[in-house]
Amino acid sequence: MSDAASNRRDFLTGRAVRDIVERAGGRLADDLIAQPVPGRGPTLLLRTTAMACDFDVMLNPDRSSDQLDAASSALDLVHELEQQLSVYRPDSVLSELNRQAFREPVTVDAELFELLVRGKWLSDITEGAFDPAAGAVVNLWRRCRQESRIPTAAEIDAALACGGIRQVEFDPSKLTVAFLREEIEFNLGAIGKGYAVDRVAEAMLARGVDNWLVHGGRSSIRAHGTHAEHDGWPVGLRNPLLPDKPFATLLLRDAALGTSGTAVQWFRHEGKRYGHILDPRSGWPVETLLSVSVIAPDAAMADALSTAFFVLGVEKSLKCCDNLPASVGAIFFPLPRQGQMLEPVLHNVPGEKWFPT
Repeated sequence: MSDAASNRRDFLTGRAVRDIVERAGGRLADDLIAQPVPGRGPTLLLRTTAMACDFDVMLNPDRSSDQLDAASSALDLVHELEQQLSVYRPDSVLSELNRQAFREPVTVDAELFELLVRGKWLSDITEGAFDPAAGAVVNLWRRCRQESRIPTAAEIDAALACGGIRQVEFDPSKLTVAFLREEIEFNLGAIGKGYAVDRVAEAMLARGVDNWLVHGGRSSIRAHGTHAEHDGWPVGLRNPLLPDKPFATLLLRDAALGTSGTAVQWFRHEGKRYGHILDPRSGWPVETLLSVSVIAPDAAMADALSTAFFVLGVEKSLKCCDNLPASVGAIFFPLPRQGQMLEPVLHNVPGEKWFPT
C-alpha cells in the first residue's frame, strides 16, 4: 500500500475527520457547483494530487460507507497513470516509448495502445487540430518561454517536420508503436487528465458506486448518477473574462465535461499575449475563442475535443460535430466585439440542463 493510500484511509476515520471532509467538500463545491439553481447539497470529498493538479472524488454523504474506500482505491490509479503517461518523468512508460520507438517497434499494454489509437482517431476527425504526437512543437514553445522569447519561423518549421500522429505506425496484432522519424514525441497533455478521470470513474462503477463526480484540475470532469435530488450533478461554468465569477450551471449526468481556454496559462512577450494552446498544424498559439467546454460520453474525448474546438473555432467545430456521436455537445465563448456582451454559442446542450446565472 502506498503512503498516499495509507494516509487517505487513516483520514477516513473519526468524527473530526468527517467534519474536515465535509468542509473540504463544501469549499470545492463552491467552485464547481454554481448557485443558485440548481443548488448543491452536502458532499464528501476525497483528494489526491498528481499530474500537477488535484484529482477529487465528490460523493453524496447519505450513501454506504463502502463508497469511501472505493473512492480512495480509485484515486490510487491516478499515481500509476502519471508514472505511465507523464513526459516529465524520464522513467515513465511514455518517455521510454518516445526514446525507443524510432529504433524499433515498442510493445505497450492494451490500455495504453487503445488510448494512443484513439488519439489518432480524434486527430483524424478534427483534421489535425488535436494531435497527441506534437511534442516537438510543445517542447519548442516551453523552451522559448523559459528563455523569454518566441520561436523563429525556422524553428517552428523544423518542429512541425519532426512531429505528427501521421508519422506513427500502430500494429494492433502485436500492440506495437513505431515512429517514422526519430524526433517524434507523444505528449498527452490534452487528453491525459481526462483519461485518468475516466479510469477513476470506471473503478468507481466496478465497485458498485453509482453517484459521484470526479474531476482532474477542474477542467476535466465526469459525473454519474444524481446529487441533492437533481437529475445529475450541478457543475458551474466560470465567466472566461472574469474567472472568479460564475456564468452558468450545467446539470451533468452520466457524461463528462472538458474545458479549454487560455485565461490562466499564457505569457506576454513584447506587449503581445500568447496562450498555451497551440495549433499543431501551424505551430503557433491560437486565440480564436475565450474558452470551449465539450460534453461527451467520457472525459478523454471531452478533453481532446475541447482543445481541438478551441483551435478550430466555432464554424469549423460545428462542422466537425456532424461526424461525432449525437451525445457530444459544446459551449463556445467567442471573443465579444467591442462594447458587446459575452454571448456563448451552444450546440446540442439540452435547455433543461443549462441554467444561466
